Amino acid sequence: MGNASGYGHDEHGPAAFEAARARIAADRAGTLARAAALGRDFDGIVAANALVAVDDEHDPEGASTAFERAHVAALMARAREHLEELDRALERLERHEYGQCEGCGKTIPPERLEIRPAATTCIRCARSDPHRLPGPA
Repeated sequence: MGNASGYGHDEHGPAAFEAARARIAADRAGTLARAAALGRDFDGIVAANALVAVDDEHDPEGASTAFERAHVAALMARAREHLEELDRALERLERHEYGQCEGCGKTIPPERLEIRPAATTCIRCARSDPHRLPGPA
């Protein structure tokens, strides 16, 4: 695949490489903070439910508590997935493949990578894949 994006060297130079690395690191730090906060929320929900005998089936508050717990767990799972996406983006950056669309092989516009540092496809390929799930912006 080579260095089509130029994020390693060539036309964009080391400054673009370091800017991409900084964006990925900032996104990763924010995601880690969000995951930690969600972990605290989840622990708080579990601890609050441990203090009372909650019968999800018969307690009117039980269903909402179960939903809240499941919702936070799903958000935690998504944060973990995003961390994995960011780690793969760093690997692509080190291999000088960052910014190259996995669908068509063309360069992903820098504006897209500024907004979504872990993006693996250009907008056209992302729109054309109906099975691709959208990630966080």
